[in-house]
Amino acid sequence: MSEAAIPASVVDEAIAWSVKLNFGSADSDTYAAFERWRRAAPAHERAWTRMQTLNADFTAMPRGVALDTLTTVGTTRDTRQLRRRAMLKGLLLAGGLTGTGWAMREHTPWQRVLADASTGVGELDRLTLADGTLLVLNTDSAVGIRMEGGERMLVLYRGEISIETGADAASPVKRPFLVRTPFGTVQALGTRFVMRLDDDCARVSVQQDAVALRTNDDVAPVIAEAGQAGRLDSRGVRLVSEPAITADAWLDGAIEGKNMRLADLLTELARYRHGRISCAPEVANLAVSGTYHVKDTDRALEFLAQTLPIRLRYWTRYWVAVGPA
Repeated sequence: MSEAAIPASVVDEAIAWSVKLNFGSADSDTYAAFERWRRAAPAHERAWTRMQTLNADFTAMPRGVALDTLTTVGTTRDTRQLRRRAMLKGLLLAGGLTGTGWAMREHTPWQRVLADASTGVGELDRLTLADGTLLVLNTDSAVGIRMEGGERMLVLYRGEISIETGADAASPVKRPFLVRTPFGTVQALGTRFVMRLDDDCARVSVQQDAVALRTNDDVAPVIAEAGQAGRLDSRGVRLVSEPAITADAWLDGAIEGKNMRLADLLTELARYRHGRISCAPEVANLAVSGTYHVKDTDRALEFLAQTLPIRLRYWTRYWVAVGPA
């Protein structure tokens, strides 16, 4: 048996052990049984090692979301979920996922395995949900969709989305509309808003009506109204100033703003292309205003080089360094 040849049944067992140990009430007998399983065959140890590359991401998610995801992936008979299960098992069966898990995160982000809807780098997708909600996914985004039961919920796994909530006409009672993130939950009170997930926070910008922001501690909500922005992070929830970059300009395929820092603009452009854009400290704080279309990021960079005292250096096609002219 080669290093990468792990039977699919063993992958199923590794997923089941992950649920028991990370999200159950495992006692000493459970841990002893796990250790016996782990030592029973070399393939068990390899499967568990690879499972650990995903476990760090699952345990960082809200407990309910992570448990639902792993359990569903491990047991469902639904066609869409079976396809997702096959993708997850493919990641575990493939080689090269041990250690940092870089290949998985960069080339097949785990969030897309879990998602009901997702986009690749540079893609934008518009969906109309069963309740009439218009959902738009920005570049490199992934979202779970839960429309059954007494509430409507999206789970933002990655990236950025725009939501214009529907009337939910098929339901006898209009159900609450929620968006869940690792940092807390946003409830729509109307409404049209943009929500973005970064490494250290979730950001919300309201274009119409209002939203209620709550942390995972379920403290009293903070209300953000049209024209306001909110932030959820490890310190809690609060209203913040609207950024210099227009929050919903990407819906028209553009980055737009007034007095944007060049470094911030370049960070945004980098989201729409494969590879990296680096910015030298000497030019990072140059002020930039205008509209920059994201379909051709190289053209946007060339325009910046023509209008600002900067120089572009293409070290490779995937790495552009921006520095002083």
